[in-house]
Amino acid sequence: QVQLVESGGGLVQPGGSLRLSCAASGFTLDYYAIGWFRQAPGKEREGVSCITNSDPSTYYADSVKGRFTISRDIAKNTVYLQMNSLKPEDTAVYYCAAEPPRTTVQAMCVKAYFASWGQGTQVTVSS
Repeated sequence: QVQLVESGGGLVQPGGSLRLSCAASGFTLDYYAIGWFRQAPGKEREGVSCITNSDPSTYYADSVKGRFTISRDIAKNTVYLQMNSLKPEDTAVYYCAAEPPRTTVQAMCVKAYFASWGQGTQVTVSS
């Protein structure tokens, strides 16, 4: 059974940093792609960053490129999202999702591609 647990969210001032974790169980990262998504109040859930199982290849939304970094620790079966230079518009609930890769990392980084989701962690960027 695929399970994903996010952690690391919180309240941070603009310009600050947070590192989100997505702990996976029931499967190994060797065979799954992982995506980070976010959903702000009243908005659609959007893809932030995705990473494939091989290479691995990564994708970033334009809004976070250069500020966020996705990485994974195979030994811990965990994927991270390092978020730097945070802005108020980054405020959202952040979710991780898992699915075996069947296309390019950019094509898969949409909500409809992923079937397994975590419960989310709140990130609030405010002074």
